[in-house]
Amino acid sequence: SLVGGEHEDDVDMLRRSFFLLIAVSVSGAAVFVGRTWMHAQVAARGGAVAVAETSRSGVRVLVAKANIPAGSFLRAESVRWEEWPEDGVSESYIVEGKSKPDDVIGAVVKANFTVGEPIMAARLAHPGDRGFMSAVLTPGNRAVTVNVTPSTGLAGFVSPGDRVDLILSMVIQPQDKTGHVRHLSKTILTNLRVLGMDQRLSDDKRDLTVPKTATLEVTPKEAEIVAVVSELGLLSLSLRSLATVDDADAQDATTSTWDDEVVHVAPTEAPAAPQRKVAVVRGSENSAIAVPPTNATEINQP
Repeated sequence: SLVGGEHEDDVDMLRRSFFLLIAVSVSGAAVFVGRTWMHAQVAARGGAVAVAETSRSGVRVLVAKANIPAGSFLRAESVRWEEWPEDGVSESYIVEGKSKPDDVIGAVVKANFTVGEPIMAARLAHPGDRGFMSAVLTPGNRAVTVNVTPSTGLAGFVSPGDRVDLILSMVIQPQDKTGHVRHLSKTILTNLRVLGMDQRLSDDKRDLTVPKTATLEVTPKEAEIVAVVSELGLLSLSLRSLATVDDADAQDATTSTWDDEVVHVAPTEAPAAPQRKVAVVRGSENSAIAVPPTNATEINQP
């Protein structure tokens, strides 16, 4: 009986050991499977992030930094590079590595660009292209060219896109016998957009050049005014600040200045005619009678 009891205890201990071994094995397998699954998930996420990063990096295209209206010159400060999905790049986009901003800077915008919109070559007109100047003009306006000198053209400091006033200086011939010549300077037109200086239609060139002509944007009526005043005297450009371009009060102000407002010029008086006398003898009396000159020729005669 005692031996039988000890045998049952051994069997029970073996049974417990067996179940404990199975539990440990199952737990280890569960931990292994869990760790394997977690590593697989992390790897999958890492791969997705890598794919996303690769897709995000793609290529860089040239986009508008701000709204660019039609008729404007494309400037370096108006554009920037931006990451773009490679599968969304059009053939007309300006792609970094294939093109440079200098290839399009100075071109005129034929259709509006909004902020962040890719710059497309098909919507640009370059200097020398057919119809370039007409693309620069605001609808309904005209382009006129005036002659300038280093002094009247501000010595080359005016660039396309600037705003200027047009000043006429003229000589007024005397209408009387005083011979006093008058000089007048008058602002004829204000707030005109400069389209080009000589053949330079953009300001991408940094070297200073002295132009001989200036092309301005005007209305049809203003074009007629420029045609007339070009025959009356000397035309000069007066550069306006960009900060006052939209100042309506300043845009419509036209003034004039006469020479005597700057320097007082006394009118020239006609020279006094010399007196001519005739001696008259009447008996023993002698007298002299002044005789006025009969014409302008006698004025200078002794």
